[in-house]
Amino acid sequence: MRRVLLVIGTLALMLSACAPKVAPVVTGAPRHPEFVFPAAPTGSAANQAARLDRGWQFLQGDDLRGAEREFSGALKEEPKFYPAETALGYVALARGNEKDAEARFQRALQQESGYVPALVGRGQALLELDRAPDALASFEAALAKDPSMTDLRSRVDVLRVRAVQQTLQRARAAADAKRWDEAATLYRQAISTSPDSAFLYRDLAVVERNAGDAAGALAHFRNAVELDPTDAKSLAAIGAILEAQGDVIGALAAYERARRIDAAEVPDSVINRLRSASALAKLPNEYRAIPERTSATRADIAALIGVRLETLLARAQTRQVIITDVRGHWAQQWITPVVRAGVMDTLANYDFEPARQVRRTELATTVSRLLGLMAAIRPETAKKWQGVRLAINDVASTHLSYPAVSMAVASGVMPLNASGNFELLRGVSGAEALEIIGRLEALARQ
Repeated sequence: MRRVLLVIGTLALMLSACAPKVAPVVTGAPRHPEFVFPAAPTGSAANQAARLDRGWQFLQGDDLRGAEREFSGALKEEPKFYPAETALGYVALARGNEKDAEARFQRALQQESGYVPALVGRGQALLELDRAPDALASFEAALAKDPSMTDLRSRVDVLRVRAVQQTLQRARAAADAKRWDEAATLYRQAISTSPDSAFLYRDLAVVERNAGDAAGALAHFRNAVELDPTDAKSLAAIGAILEAQGDVIGALAAYERARRIDAAEVPDSVINRLRSASALAKLPNEYRAIPERTSATRADIAALIGVRLETLLARAQTRQVIITDVRGHWAQQWITPVVRAGVMDTLANYDFEPARQVRRTELATTVSRLLGLMAAIRPETAKKWQGVRLAINDVASTHLSYPAVSMAVASGVMPLNASGNFELLRGVSGAEALEIIGRLEALARQ
C-alpha cells in the first residue's frame, strides 16, 4: 500500500510539472492585477512551482513580506530560477522600489532573454523611472513573444504616441535652435517609434537639408512621398534639391507633381524656368555650347532660330529646297525648316556651309526676314521698325544691306555700338547670337 501511494504521489508531481502554468487563484480582488504571473518553465521542481504559487497569492493579497519569503526561498534553493527573480522584481515594484525591481528583472532576462513576465515587469519599472522609450522597447519585446496580450498592446499603442510627441517636441526645439545633429537624432528616434508617419520623414529631411546633407534630405523627402503621395511640400523640396544637383528633368517632374496637388506650392516662374532648362538639357551638346563660342556659325544661327522661334517658323509659307551638305549634321533638324521658311538661304550649289562663320551683315538679313514674318502676324507691332530709315555711321543708305540693317536696328534686335556703327563685317560670337535671337523671341511674344 505504501508503494502504491508513492507511485500516485510521483505521478501527481509529474502531472503538475507538465500542466499549463497559470496564475494561482487569489481569494478576493488581486491588489496588483497588472503584474504578469512568472510561471515556472516546464520541468521545474514541484516545490519551486508551489513556492511561486504561494508567493503570488501573498503578493496579490498585499502580503509583501510573505511573498518575499516564498520567492527568496525558491531563489535560494535554485539561484538560476529566473521566475523567482522576476517575482521578487514585482515585489520591489509593489513597494515602490523601481530601481531594485528593474535590476531584478534584468537579472532574470540574463537567464532567459525572452521571458515575457520579466519583459513586462521591466517595462513597468522603466516607466516609473521615466524611461518611456526603454519601457516601450521592453513591452514590444514581450508582445513579439506573446501577441495574445491585448491589454499590453493597447498600452504600447498609447506609449508610442506619447513617446513620439515627447521626442517631437525636443526635436523641434533643437531645430529652432539650429542644433541640426541633435534634431536629426531625435527625429530618427521618433521615426523608429512611428515608422509610418510621413511628416516625420519630411521634418527630418528639412533638418538634413539645413545641415547641408542633400543626399539624406532627398532620401527622406522621398520616404515622405512614398507614405503620403499628396505631400506637395516634399515633392517641391525634391524638385529644389534635384535642380541644385543639375537634374533638370527630374526636378521638373517633381515640381509638376507638386503643382498638380497644390498650385500654390510651386510658382509659375519656377515651372517655366525648368521647362526651358529641361528642353535645353535634351538638346545636343553642340547646341548647349553655342554661348561659349567666340565665332557663331551658320549652323548655330539656324539651330537657335529653330529652337527659340519654332512657333514663328511654323506659320511661315514653306518652299521646296535642296540642301546637299547637312546630312548627319547635329543641326540638320533645324537647318532644313529654317531654309524652307526662307529665313536663311543655301548657296548656288545647294550647299548650306553649316560651319561658316556668320558676320553681322548676314545676320541682319536673317533678322529682317524673321521680323517680316512677325509683321505678317501682328502688323501694328511691326510699325515701329517697318519703313524706318535710320542714320547709321558705317552703313550708307545706298548700301545693299541697308534696309535689313535699318530694320534690325530700329526693332532693337541688333543695336549699334557706342560710336553709332553697325560693324557689317564683324563676326558674331555665340553669346551675341544668343542675345539677338532672344530679343527676337521677346518680340514674337508681344
